[in-house]
Amino acid sequence: MFTGIVAAVGRIARVEPAPGGVRLHIDVAGLDMSDVALGDSIAVNGVCLTAVAFSAAHFEAEVSQATLAAVAGFDAGAPVNLEKALRLSDRLGGHLMSGHVDGTGIVTAFDAVGDNRRLEVGAPATIARYIARKGSIAIDGVSLTVNAVGGPRFEVNLIPHTLGATTLQHLKPGVTVNLEVDLLARYIERLHEAGPAGK
Repeated sequence: MFTGIVAAVGRIARVEPAPGGVRLHIDVAGLDMSDVALGDSIAVNGVCLTAVAFSAAHFEAEVSQATLAAVAGFDAGAPVNLEKALRLSDRLGGHLMSGHVDGTGIVTAFDAVGDNRRLEVGAPATIARYIARKGSIAIDGVSLTVNAVGGPRFEVNLIPHTLGATTLQHLKPGVTVNLEVDLLARYIERLHEAGPAGK
């Protein structure tokens, strides 16, 4: 589990072919790797990946073709948002996230509003149905609050701190972003589908 509070902005240093997919070599920048062990989970642009090799300055993860087909932002040289998996003793500053990206959206607007930015994203209908005003959404692994929803599009506000601490500062119309909806929305849908207990 993750919280969507980005700990560091790293960079995909190299992408190598691997059986069934690719192997990513990721420079971790300021991410503290002192408590990381082989097999630990690290979110990369919101995607939960397993560390299969690491040092103080980098880690490696293998990504399947199925995952590559469903997510964005894994090109060589790309900056990436990094977050280590949540520990039970950690503060929950964002919202609970699984690191299982639901799909991608397209940035449709990125406008200055004073020092802030208004980010508008178009989401597929299969994802948009779970997005609610004042609910939580993860964009490229960053926990954000939805300010407005209109059909398949939704808006969030990015404050200067979020812009400076994440890759979201580089967004512009037409860019593809990873989306993970609030876990509660999926559980509510499942309970509704199942109907009353015992029937």
